[in-house]
Amino acid sequence: MADIARLAGVHVSTVSRALAGSPLIERRMREKILKIAAKQGYVVNATARNLRTRRTQTLNVAIPLAHESGQALTDPFFTDMLGHLADEITQRGYAMHLQKILPPMQGWLPKLIRARSADGIIVIGQSTEHAALEEAARDYAPLVVWGGQLEQQRYCVVGTDNAGGARLAAEHLLAAGRRRIVFVGDPSIPEIRLRRDGCERALKKARAAGADVRVLAAHMTADAAYESVRGFIARGERFDAVFAATDVIAISAMRAIAAAGLAIPRDVAVVGFDDIPLAAHVHPPLTTVRQDIARGAKLLVDLVLRRLAGENAPSVTMPAELVVRESSASG
Repeated sequence: MADIARLAGVHVSTVSRALAGSPLIERRMREKILKIAAKQGYVVNATARNLRTRRTQTLNVAIPLAHESGQALTDPFFTDMLGHLADEITQRGYAMHLQKILPPMQGWLPKLIRARSADGIIVIGQSTEHAALEEAARDYAPLVVWGGQLEQQRYCVVGTDNAGGARLAAEHLLAAGRRRIVFVGDPSIPEIRLRRDGCERALKKARAAGADVRVLAAHMTADAAYESVRGFIARGERFDAVFAATDVIAISAMRAIAAAGLAIPRDVAVVGFDDIPLAAHVHPPLTTVRQDIARGAKLLVDLVLRRLAGENAPSVTMPAELVVRESSASG
């Protein structure tokens, strides 16, 4: 280790921290040290190190699905997020342990913590588990959640400005001349509720001009969302725009609208939320609110490791970006 320190021009303690994946070492320096170590044939004795530090060099990634047990990990949002998380976690010298949490949900998070199978926990989505996350955060610091920032929230969260992004979407639809907007999603989920609230607040300002928003409750899976929108159309409901809580729901809504003989965007404009890779390749290409998932994954890993090191790292809310494509062209 002393030879690696000499070649890198740093102290031995810096090398030790870099090889252990410490977030206290800047990424470029950590990568430099790892390259030198590899050239020198240095191999970390992981078993000895873990016994000494009482660390597992593993991070748990948990996905609670109390709200939607049928939602698969092949959902495009999950695959995008998990891919970026795997890259970030591996680059820090950690392993990733993935768990899909299904009902019954009682005690799932305390059991995960007590198992001591990982050094920290990243939770993807709050589902309906806000109370469980709040309780766990009282005594367990290395817990970071992807989700929506709620009032007086104890646990550390990384996410997008959901309400602000929804406001951008609603204002865009209004500017395109749309007045009867349907929000499609499940407001029991904090992120989705914030998106609904942002849309409704934007529409309040335009109600004098006859604008209004209705909420159509819909599951997160593609087939269930399709059936919700198809039924809405079959009942003879009148609308000229859909703002979907996710891109998966938006694409399902587009299928239902097209199946009913309506044209997008001439008859109905559609806007989604996430900007999954598929969004730009459907027909017509989907207007959506972009979440920076790559940056979000980096922040999740940064914060959980900083909290593991004893730092009281705060929550981060990233700005949303409206990506305008053909599905919402002016009518």
